Amino acid sequence: MTQFLAVNYAGPAFGFLGAAHIGALASIFLLNLFLLRFKNTSAATKSKVRWTLALILLSNEILWHAWKYAIGQWTIQTMLPLHLCSLLVWAGALMLITKNYTIYEFMYFLGIGGAIQALITPDLGVYGFPHSRFFQTFISHGLIVSSAIYMTAVEGFRPTWKSILRVTIWMNIYVVAVYFINTAIGSNYLMINYKPNTPSLLDLLPAWPLYVFYMEALGAITCLLLYLPFAMKDRRAVYRANKVVAS
Repeated sequence: MTQFLAVNYAGPAFGFLGAAHIGALASIFLLNLFLLRFKNTSAATKSKVRWTLALILLSNEILWHAWKYAIGQWTIQTMLPLHLCSLLVWAGALMLITKNYTIYEFMYFLGIGGAIQALITPDLGVYGFPHSRFFQTFISHGLIVSSAIYMTAVEGFRPTWKSILRVTIWMNIYVVAVYFINTAIGSNYLMINYKPNTPSLLDLLPAWPLYVFYMEALGAITCLLLYLPFAMKDRRAVYRANKVVAS
């Protein structure tokens, strides 16, 4: 238990695509398959599933903040819920409890797109399996993805073209606001004021501020890719309708 919560963890460091990493990704994949079985269940059962996911999201995040505070590493420069996935943990829990469609739009595009990247390349450093930080990271990001998929596949929500427009507009407003917050308190939420000091995918991009525009472009491409299944479904529906009219 001491090592499970240790600051100076003596266990194995995180290994990219190592056995623990692949196991965590496989567990998230299996969880999503399991959640699909609730598609044809009662409204009461679906409500219990949503509440369970929401409570796990909230509990996991609260324990993460409590651990950082206990080890003296909780600061407003690093722990405010301003990073995208941190914000979406709280928003996702609210979405699950209230079935709020507006939040769903952000969870689908930003949650799935952002959390999948964090799952593939988590910022864990020395905190490999079985440290608490390892579990916290994969639970929070994994459930962000699973919550959006659940609301889509089980509860019947779906995004539209207007969803992409709304998400894009509000995300840009949010980025500008966070930039000024960063400037005021000396933080780097969303990594928009400068590149992180640790190695990251941003090292492949040009210097600030150009890399911010690259991030925007990658975000737009991600949104379009996530919307592609619905665009294809709508196109097939129009084709079938036209075929019926023609016959």
